[in-house]
Amino acid sequence: MIWKQDATLEALNALSENTLVSHLRITFTEIGPDYLKATMPVAAHTVQPYRLLHGGASVALAETLGSTAGVLCLEDPRTQRVVGVEINMNHLRTVKEGGEVTAVARPLKIGRRIQVWNVEVTDQAQRLVSCGRLTLAVLHAEPKL
Repeated sequence: MIWKQDATLEALNALSENTLVSHLRITFTEIGPDYLKATMPVAAHTVQPYRLLHGGASVALAETLGSTAGVLCLEDPRTQRVVGVEINMNHLRTVKEGGEVTAVARPLKIGRRIQVWNVEVTDQAQRLVSCGRLTLAVLHAEPKL
């Protein structure tokens, strides 16, 4: 188990309220021993003008998943935080409006200063839609009072 923080799906989804995450209707669906999973509908708010999944929505899904997973791996989130420093995505297949995609984030490296996460996005037939890598910096954060 890689997680240092206790988290529930309910807590992760509640934390996302009134953010881009909730606007895109990203929903955390599974916390595995070494992965985090979420879904996102392919609907009017996540498609481009040709009614296909917008690549930027896929990137937002990947960064949401990787960053959330990164926080769950921190030793002390009161004094540490993660910020994205680089993300790259390869878009391999289109998804038409009306479907749903699922993303899974798995760590490639969980270090004291850098974390690297692999994220795969699949369609409802479990075909790979896009894949990418998110690099996070682990920074010192002032404790909240």
